[in-house]
Amino acid sequence: MEAKITGDSLPVVTCKLAKGESVYTESGGMSWMDNGIKMSTGTHGGIMKGLGRALAGESIFMNTYTAEDEGAEIAFSSCFPGEILEIDLKEGETIIAQKKAFLCAESSVNLAMHFRKKLGAGFFGGEGFIMQKITGPGKVFLEIDGACVKKELAAGEKMRVDNGYVAAMTQDVDLDIETVSGVKNIVFGGEGLFITTLKGPGTVWLQSMPISKLSAALYMGQPK
Repeated sequence: MEAKITGDSLPVVTCKLAKGESVYTESGGMSWMDNGIKMSTGTHGGIMKGLGRALAGESIFMNTYTAEDEGAEIAFSSCFPGEILEIDLKEGETIIAQKKAFLCAESSVNLAMHFRKKLGAGFFGGEGFIMQKITGPGKVFLEIDGACVKKELAAGEKMRVDNGYVAAMTQDVDLDIETVSGVKNIVFGGEGLFITTLKGPGTVWLQSMPISKLSAALYMGQPK
């Protein structure tokens, strides 16, 4: 499969498929496609996997698109201003992504629910208890809110991130929360009581405009 991402802040990924190749997306996720592509709808792994994906922000049913002609093209657009991130996963390689990050992937990629076991991080971390677990082999495309910034963390290296700015990370990265120190910092700092912490080793993809932050800003800006 060949893929090309275009569109700047309103991106679309166009996938050129060899005959017999397939990609899948959530129900309603396709933007346009050539005539030589066949669509089929199913749970992509069974009803239980479908229910798990629903908890992770995707639809129970997924649409699979298979090329019947050589070089047939299909496109998937982002539903929010930002970037489309392409990650080519090796066999067994796993990334953890925010809810609704998944856009589309090759049929060999597995999409499942990831449940965070740390109570504090689940309640106060901004990403919630449920995230998406994406395992290779194959290419996967994620929707990033705003601009994407990639960080490589060494073993034991730690960084602090405001809640909601974590788009995705490799499986070995430890995501937790810590309390903001100092009463004045909590009351007047604007960051709240808790902040997300990330500890390496691993790769982290951050997003510059979380939709939750934008929604809150628009709500606060409404006239009374």
